[in-house]
Amino acid sequence: MRIEAGLRTEIISNGFPLVADEPESVGGTNTGPTPYDYLLAALGSCTAMTLRMYADRKGWPLESATVRLKHRKVHARDCEQCETEAGYVDHIDRILEMTGPLEDEQRRRLGEIADRCPVHKTLHGEVVVHD
Repeated sequence: MRIEAGLRTEIISNGFPLVADEPESVGGTNTGPTPYDYLLAALGSCTAMTLRMYADRKGWPLESATVRLKHRKVHARDCEQCETEAGYVDHIDRILEMTGPLEDEQRRRLGEIADRCPVHKTLHGEVVVHD
């Protein structure tokens, strides 16, 4: 990765060129997605792929899956489901839209399967970054 003007960062990921940046209001040049945009893209794409693979394997009539995500930071004291009591907690809202003539039980099961995508598991697991 190489940083350029402001916070714009050139990335090569698996041989594909990408750009990350921040809005001008925080010192970026607003020429690409933010790192959090990429985090949500990773989670959303992994979720959609996981739903597609599962539905295809089961022969279910899933025509398309749309995953809408929103990231925000909330005060820990305002988070009823959080173990952390101080500072901020990252909160991701997820909405799944599945089209196709699916039965109610198939929709319910696909909702459960969405939580099994590898990126979702990573975000819920312990993560260690080595320097």
